Amino acid sequence: MQLTLGPILFYWQRQQIMDFYAQVAEQPLQRFYLGETVCAKRRALSLDDWMGLARDLRSASGAEVVLSGLSLIEAASELSSLRRLCDNGELMVEANDMAAVQFLSSKGLPFVGGPALNLYNAFAVDELARRGMQRWVPPVEVSRQLLMALRDQAGQAGLQLPEIEVFAWGYLPLAYSARCFTARAENLPKDDCGFVCQHYPEGMPLLTQEGQPLFTLNGIQTLSAGVTNLLAEYPQMQAMGISALRLSPRLQGMAEIVASFDQVRHGAEPPLAVDGCNGYWHGQPGMLRVEEVGLW
Repeated sequence: MQLTLGPILFYWQRQQIMDFYAQVAEQPLQRFYLGETVCAKRRALSLDDWMGLARDLRSASGAEVVLSGLSLIEAASELSSLRRLCDNGELMVEANDMAAVQFLSSKGLPFVGGPALNLYNAFAVDELARRGMQRWVPPVEVSRQLLMALRDQAGQAGLQLPEIEVFAWGYLPLAYSARCFTARAENLPKDDCGFVCQHYPEGMPLLTQEGQPLFTLNGIQTLSAGVTNLLAEYPQMQAMGISALRLSPRLQGMAEIVASFDQVRHGAEPPLAVDGCNGYWHGQPGMLRVEEVGLW
């Protein structure tokens, strides 16, 4: 299986982004996803900057580079920016909104279907595959059982399935809203937020009244409180024919995370249990680690 690095979900400063990719360019990754998927106000890098970074990454690593689009389109200006991204003329695009699917399919361009597209059955996946979707990242809450049922459904109905890339490590993107939760937490209006999300390079923890971690707030995006980690499930995913595993960027310790997956990929024994949650993969609440609660 390939290892891929998803788009940065948090708002990092320009130099942090550049330093991060200079480090991960040396890692054994086969695909990089670049671009802003959460908030159109985050402009640490322009599209031209992302394109230049993509060329540098391809030169340094030999890996494929994909541009990722926004997951929630709220204004005509954002639609115009998305169209420009889809018309870049050089790199494949990850569509995280159906507007991007429309732009790309109307031009006959191949694309990646991102996890923000709500695809849950083989007929929906087949429809987009016929429109140019070459690779599909299922929604993060999709379980092993659902994926197997989807593949069976496709086989029985003679439907076309693209390559499947599973979100295997990182904070799970769960929902998007027109309201900016980080700005609200700082008593700031969304239109004059001061880019306060830069102060939270791994998001803002949201706790229950009992002080237990519940979610991670990241601007308009709600993430899981804990990091999902499917390294222990590697043999299952390999047997299922999953083509790639997506690792979500983290500012610190990314090299160690990539190395742990790469070692298992090259024959090391996968761990029996890992730090992090894996409930969704087993058809359970996502925040659970099923090994700990006796569900596996």
